[in-house]
Amino acid sequence: MKILVIGKGYIGARCMEEWPDAEVTEEIIVTKDDALRVIKEYQPDAVLNAAGIRGVPNVDWCDSHQLETMRGNTILPLILADACAELGVYLLHIGSGCVFYGESPDPGGWLEDDHANPSVTYSRTKYAADLVLSTLPNVGIARIRMPIDERPSPGNLIDKLASFEKVIDVENSATVIPDMIKVFRALLEKKAEGIFHVTNPGTIKHREIIAMYEEIVDPNHTNEWIENEELVTQGLATKGRSNNQLQSERLEELGIGMRPIKEAVRACLENYPKK
Repeated sequence: MKILVIGKGYIGARCMEEWPDAEVTEEIIVTKDDALRVIKEYQPDAVLNAAGIRGVPNVDWCDSHQLETMRGNTILPLILADACAELGVYLLHIGSGCVFYGESPDPGGWLEDDHANPSVTYSRTKYAADLVLSTLPNVGIARIRMPIDERPSPGNLIDKLASFEKVIDVENSATVIPDMIKVFRALLEKKAEGIFHVTNPGTIKHREIIAMYEEIVDPNHTNEWIENEELVTQGLATKGRSNNQLQSERLEELGIGMRPIKEAVRACLENYPKK
């Protein structure tokens, strides 16, 4: 299968490392004509959209750059879907599980078809794309959350938590990158349609990740624990973050599995460079 990856950021680059038969383009796509030209040039069987706007240094940036965020997270995926539909090419778009805030109606966690409740610009723009793309034929949406990897990177939750002097102890679903790459490949090969929660089964707390990090990687690491609401009151964030648990029923229906989250995180840390 010939795969074209749009965007060579953190996620796109990691997929390319594992898929020797895939190609990547960093070309800026602004119009449908741009997308058509790029897809015709590479002639892929499927496209993975790994491009998007998260903001620097964090998603708070998106609230003060709403139009830029909308173009990257909402308009670009729709342009790609339009071009892929015209050329008969499958599109897998990387979505975000951060469109859900708080407790889910179902005690097992938020389901793929649940109505989301985004509150900040980043999650609103991601969900806006989901609402349109989720009903299109030959299109899949792979929602990920809080990427955790065995390789250091600014986008890796391990690196983020280890660098913070103050950390909140919240419980969440998360996505372990080595597992995610395999799931993305399976979805692309199956040309699976609709929304999929690409998160490892179970939940994990920040305190548990840090404990494993100190046990396996850096026994000299220290940080201060603060309450969730102190992120904003202490000026560490302008708005509260999404914390949630997701279910992955639709992956299970396709026979696609991921390792339990705590097992997978420990495996990442065991392969992570020691301090």
